[in-house]
Amino acid sequence: MNNSNSNAAKLADLTFHLLEDCHQKEMRLAERYGLTPSEFRCLRLFNLGEVVNNKDLAKRLNLSPGRLTRIVNGLVEKGYTNREIAELDRRNMRVTLSGKGEEMVSQLNKAYVNIHKEILEDVDVSIHSDLISGMNQLLSALRKWMNKNEEEI
Repeated sequence: MNNSNSNAAKLADLTFHLLEDCHQKEMRLAERYGLTPSEFRCLRLFNLGEVVNNKDLAKRLNLSPGRLTRIVNGLVEKGYTNREIAELDRRNMRVTLSGKGEEMVSQLNKAYVNIHKEILEDVDVSIHSDLISGMNQLLSALRKWMNKNEEEI
């Protein structure tokens, strides 16, 4: 195997395990806050004060509208989100964080940063900048590949 293929195989293996472990990390954090993993991912997409319509949320979470409705119903029942039917298009819902939801998102964001701070403590501090730079480049290349391949499908 040449060096390029070897590096690609290593990257494929690393990203597979990274995704798997990140998923486990999110499930643990969701459980700690009494959320389902889907509710956790949905809340993490909200910026404080943001209004999102259901179609955008479904697209961002890669979910069917029916599945998203069940997740939003759970968040409404727990008091984390509000929803209202859009005036101009009754097929659309506008979803916002409630006060309780904004507090939860703030807590989740702080917990998320703290977890990554703990993770970085196990990585040699001399490579933190290179690690973050490399991950930024990887994310950018991945998004470029996804956009290119989305157009081809």
